Amino acid sequence: MFQDLTRRLEGAMRKLAGQPQLTEDNIKEALREIRLALLEADVHYQVAKDLVARVREQALGQQVLQGLQPAQQVVKIVHEELKRLLGGETASLQLPAKGMATVMVLGLQGSGKTTFCGKLARQLQKEGRRPLLVAADIYRPAAIDQLETIAGQVGVPVFSDRVKRSAPQIVKLGQRKARDNDCDVLIVDTAGRLHIDQTLLQELNDIDKMVPMDEKLLVLDAMTGQEAVHIAEQFAAQVGYDGVVLTKLDGDARGGAALSVKEITGKPIKLVGVGERLDDLEVFHPDRMASRILGMGDVLTLIEQAESKLDLDEAQLLADRFAQGEFSLEDFQRQIKQVKRMGSFKGVLKLLPGMGGGALDDIDVDDEQFSRVEAIINSMTRQERRKPDLINGSRRKRIARGSGTNISQVNKLLKQYRDMRRMMKQINAAGGLQEFGRRVLGAGPR
Repeated sequence: MFQDLTRRLEGAMRKLAGQPQLTEDNIKEALREIRLALLEADVHYQVAKDLVARVREQALGQQVLQGLQPAQQVVKIVHEELKRLLGGETASLQLPAKGMATVMVLGLQGSGKTTFCGKLARQLQKEGRRPLLVAADIYRPAAIDQLETIAGQVGVPVFSDRVKRSAPQIVKLGQRKARDNDCDVLIVDTAGRLHIDQTLLQELNDIDKMVPMDEKLLVLDAMTGQEAVHIAEQFAAQVGYDGVVLTKLDGDARGGAALSVKEITGKPIKLVGVGERLDDLEVFHPDRMASRILGMGDVLTLIEQAESKLDLDEAQLLADRFAQGEFSLEDFQRQIKQVKRMGSFKGVLKLLPGMGGGALDDIDVDDEQFSRVEAIINSMTRQERRKPDLINGSRRKRIARGSGTNISQVNKLLKQYRDMRRMMKQINAAGGLQEFGRRVLGAGPR
């Protein structure tokens, strides 16, 4: 998502690099590129037009900070406008801290509603809440089966009723079960349609009357572009909702929905799905997303992911063994598992500054490499993992055969391990990680 937009915006900024000052001519050319980039990203034409007009007004006005180069000035202005376009401030879920909180999940078929319900339940669990899922889609038996499967994966109770009660009645009974099970959040997975119709809209309104909702969240598939914005408008006019959830934000869509929905509907984006796993749900931060779009990275989100997904005790243990020079292939394997908890390696890299646009196009990042490395290490004996120098030619053949790889791949892993050991010794010889970092950064001897 946004890769092409980031590339085009970076190109527009480069055209301003080296210019001594901002003029009407060079601003006009840069803004033309920005407008085309937005339109090609499937941003609503009026939204793109208004954003470009605001950037032009500020760039040629007196609001530019002194001491910045022309390209930096425009980047700052565009960043602020993108942030405003995406909602300005982070919009969090408004759930009561005490008593029963209720959430209704709306959307068309295929938007990712049911999976999102599971992701939301997982997130609320981490916050100390006790959610219960309600299967209120009485028209598609597979939806009930899917929700029950997801509830089992998350480890939360689910209420379903296949006796053909009405959806509002099911939600009311689900609320009763939630109280009986000492749950404090009710998450309702409603029925979807291939398109919006009056039967669907009436049912959603009837559910809300039967069990008033604290949050109504509209799930939109980011891959559908401007159609998602059109759907959001219709739901806003006929049902009403409190916020938007964008799914498949990790896909190859152009991103126009994310940049248009708040401006067109007035409803904030609250959460985004960034992968297929149940942990792949993020709070939507407009300022961070604006930074990602401009290729500036998102280090804060990277830090939050590390804090929430990494085993910090395990990480400290690995750091201690590294510092003591006791780093075996077993430790190497633990390190790989820590990295895999963060999700797609390429997704992690995209959060680093300078890795937007096409920066990763020529980098071969294959997450399957981690699985191959683990298979190779698992094919070793415990003695071999702890003392890799024991691994001779015949042992390499056996390891390759047992892991489904070849000898060259085994040799490559062993070389990587030796290189890491060599680096570790150099760091320890330099006085440890802190002293090594101080010297690399050029602070000079103490």
